[in-house]
Amino acid sequence: MSTGELLTRATIWIVIAAYAAGTITFALSRGRAKWDSTARLFWTVACTLLLAHVASAFYFYHAWSHQAAYRDTARQTDEVVGINWGGGLYVNYALLILWTIDVVWWWWVGLEAYRNRARIISVVWHGFLIFIVFNATVVFVDGFARWAGLLICVAICAAWLHSRSKSRDAAA
Repeated sequence: MSTGELLTRATIWIVIAAYAAGTITFALSRGRAKWDSTARLFWTVACTLLLAHVASAFYFYHAWSHQAAYRDTARQTDEVVGINWGGGLYVNYALLILWTIDVVWWWWVGLEAYRNRARIISVVWHGFLIFIVFNATVVFVDGFARWAGLLICVAICAAWLHSRSKSRDAAA
């Protein structure tokens, strides 16, 4: 495995691990400041390393060419789902922008204000993230990576479901 391939693969798996740790911690913390602070740190690390992953992929695989990245995304999408479409690259760009905004917002408004934002924002945002992670770790990979990705996605969903059940129990 080349240095570029190792760097690109390692950064994305660290992103996924930090994302999972951050979102599970946030889901289970129920507003405890220390837990929320830890979740925010994982969240920030994940976002920062996602930027490093994209830079690595563009440098080592696409020679800093958007067109090359688009063609490669289209090829991979065609191989997996039978549609020669590179639009997933724009979904990844949106992820980068939105996650960066989310991290900056979390640091700007603070732990309590972030936790108390409109529920629909959290539901849509985390739904989008789990959709991206599921596709990246289950749909577009195979072998051990697929099983690891599935386990991560199940753990995240279980944490959110557990969090919801605890919220309902507290309200009753």
